[in-house]
Amino acid sequence: MEIDDYIVATDGRLVELSSQGDQQAFEHLYARYHEAIMRLFEIRLSGDKEAAADLVQETFIKVYLHLDAYADEYSFGQWVYTIARNTLVDYLRRRTDDISIDSAVRTPLSPIATTPTPEESVIQSQRRAHFEASLAELSEDYRRIIELRFIDEYSYEEIAEKLGRPINTIKTQIRRAKAAVSRMILDKEQG
Repeated sequence: MEIDDYIVATDGRLVELSSQGDQQAFEHLYARYHEAIMRLFEIRLSGDKEAAADLVQETFIKVYLHLDAYADEYSFGQWVYTIARNTLVDYLRRRTDDISIDSAVRTPLSPIATTPTPEESVIQSQRRAHFEASLAELSEDYRRIIELRFIDEYSYEEIAEKLGRPINTIKTQIRRAKAAVSRMILDKEQG
């Protein structure tokens, strides 16, 4: 496809192409929604741009890994927003301060998706395999941090305490590890 075709393509078409491994299509979906999701997180997190950027990355990793679960009975924007909202709720639950989740997020949930078809299950399995292979290629330190954050669902504070490192170091390492995993997955998808 030419670049102009991606620009004018509907979200549904870009999702379809992304599910077939077209990385440019996913990049266009990301470009359409990342700023709005970033603003949502910044507002909900009182302007904490660093945490908002981390949550945007986490949201779009989830979108990418679960793209085959998208059902077109809802707009793609609603689906991405729901994933973003759930990511934010999870983040707020992990925080140790007294922010009320109900007061922080006051919008209704949109239901997500249906059961994947066998073909979608195969594609999703391939994506999971790419993720696991990429995780295995990381340094031991980055792999452990990614596992603690995204598999064991530890908060930044819990990881810092567990590893005996400053929280800002942990945040930086998580951001770098996520970027490295994302690059490896993209290489595997394209290669």
